[in-house]
Amino acid sequence: MKRYDPGDSTLKFVNRQDDLDPLDDDLVSLRAEMSCGHAVTPQSLTGWCRSLLDQGQYKFMCPALKNGTLQKCDAEWSYQEVRRLAALTIEEMQHFEKTMAALAAAIYCEYKSCPACKTFVERQELSNLSVLCTVCTADKGQRYEFCWQCLKQWKGPAPHSDHCDNDGCINQDLELLKNCKTTSLPQVAGVTNCPSIRACPTCGQRVEHDKTGCKNILCPRCNKEFCFVCLKLTEECLETSSYFIACSAGVAPRQTSIPTWNRN
Repeated sequence: MKRYDPGDSTLKFVNRQDDLDPLDDDLVSLRAEMSCGHAVTPQSLTGWCRSLLDQGQYKFMCPALKNGTLQKCDAEWSYQEVRRLAALTIEEMQHFEKTMAALAAAIYCEYKSCPACKTFVERQELSNLSVLCTVCTADKGQRYEFCWQCLKQWKGPAPHSDHCDNDGCINQDLELLKNCKTTSLPQVAGVTNCPSIRACPTCGQRVEHDKTGCKNILCPRCNKEFCFVCLKLTEECLETSSYFIACSAGVAPRQTSIPTWNRN
């Protein structure tokens, strides 16, 4: 079991309950204070940050409540701080860094393999499905474009945001949003008939609710928190509602388009 070195003068030790694990009754382990002011043990910090990585989140946010409130801290910890206060082993550091790099690349880079030459191509315009492959264009001596959605040589006018003219070129994510089953959120009063799959209103990432806790969900792609029921960002939803009651705006209908993430 991990424990802090009591002689480590670089850490600020505190005599308080572990804020990441309020049920922890370990009276022996030292607690250290994070930059946000919350107390942790290396065990609890490692466990929480590993769970974030398992959920597809590469940013480490504090889940503890602000003192005397029901509001989450949500302070972002740097990896350097996490690595030091979680006392990560060499194997854990390798796992964390490899996973963080893969998650960041998946979020910030739009890459797919060209159907003709198999070269990875980055999509620059997220609202345009027609993508130019410079390798094939050079090899063939003429412009070669393929469809980002169906991965076939482009047919039809361009630019186009929802489909090309190839048979069967449909957005599978959009079909899921339109045709998914409904679900209930047992811990949220009055929410019994909500679409079970949503697209994040900020970046378009497809997400599902695990049916536990409040109605809000943290997007693993853009790290924005929004209401799974009304699809408003959490701060806007909470202006007229609360975490565990139905939204004043009601259940938002099934989405018929997927938001494009503006990263600027």
